[in-house]
Amino acid sequence: MKRIGGDGWIVGRKTMADSVAEHPAPPLLPEPCIRPHFVGERAGRALAVAIDPSGRLAFDGNDVDGDHAVVILSPSVPQSTLDRLRERGVSYVFAGADGHDLAAALTTIGEAFAVRRLTLQGGATTNGRFLAADLIDHVSTLIMPAIDGLSGVRAIYEFDGPDATRPFEGRHLRLVSSETLEGGVVWLRHEVRRG
Repeated sequence: MKRIGGDGWIVGRKTMADSVAEHPAPPLLPEPCIRPHFVGERAGRALAVAIDPSGRLAFDGNDVDGDHAVVILSPSVPQSTLDRLRERGVSYVFAGADGHDLAAALTTIGEAFAVRRLTLQGGATTNGRFLAADLIDHVSTLIMPAIDGLSGVRAIYEFDGPDATRPFEGRHLRLVSSETLEGGVVWLRHEVRRG
């Protein structure tokens, strides 16, 4: 992240579960309930943002690998989930009234923490949702000199939402730079263009 720059990183729940334990999914409220977001003590740290609509991640504190934990939630999570996060100092924001508005969540994070750039490091579904919502400006891809031969390995971008027939139509990549790193790793940087 140091070479790319940015104010923190963002991943989906499954990726964050490599660093944080999980609770069983709590029962959601029958109707979304708009409540204020919560900003914990950042103390100058980068942000570690997790998309966890149902509030399953079980943070011990507000630190993930030295960065301040922030969770993007659905407004249908129960109050007990918010109380648990607040007790641990974990910041949280809501993804719009329906729980799927990533742009609204990122706007709130940007305003609350005065950040401008996060590096998206999610899996295929998280990456696909950001791309479909036009929330990716640049793509940084590392190509490792290895052959794994695994079947069923997911793509970098997948989309499983409504109107999934052509969610990325109209987006193109323009090569900005390429670099060969140690061990023969190739680093490609692209700008995402629309239209």
